[in-house]
Amino acid sequence: MKSRDSTIRLKRFQVEDKRRQVAQIEMTIAEFERMAKDLDRQIAAEQERSGIHDVDHFAYPTFAKAAMQRRDNLSASADELKERLAAAKADHDAAVEDLKKHEAIAERDHGDKSAAPRAAEAAAAGR
Repeated sequence: MKSRDSTIRLKRFQVEDKRRQVAQIEMTIAEFERMAKDLDRQIAAEQERSGIHDVDHFAYPTFAKAAMQRRDNLSASADELKERLAAAKADHDAAVEDLKKHEAIAERDHGDKSAAPRAAEAAAAGR
């Protein structure tokens, strides 16, 4: 019984760890998206300040070009993280199902053990 309790504690820890991983990835994606939006605003402000909106123009602001590159990199990283998020959510769901399975087995075993004394008492009373 002790090993089953240890297994259940381990499974609960694994579920919590997977939940933390999912939350961390979600927070990172949100931060990258926020930073990309901030860069969009900075790019637009720089374009307005310079009066040049054509990226291929020879006098296009260097800061705007660098900000665009950074924004594109952040967007690509966010897209990669979204793929990792899907995998992390699947791992979390699998861990939850595994925990439920172990808890059901423990509950069934606990129910069987408590039913055995009652059956013995009933048999003794019937004599």
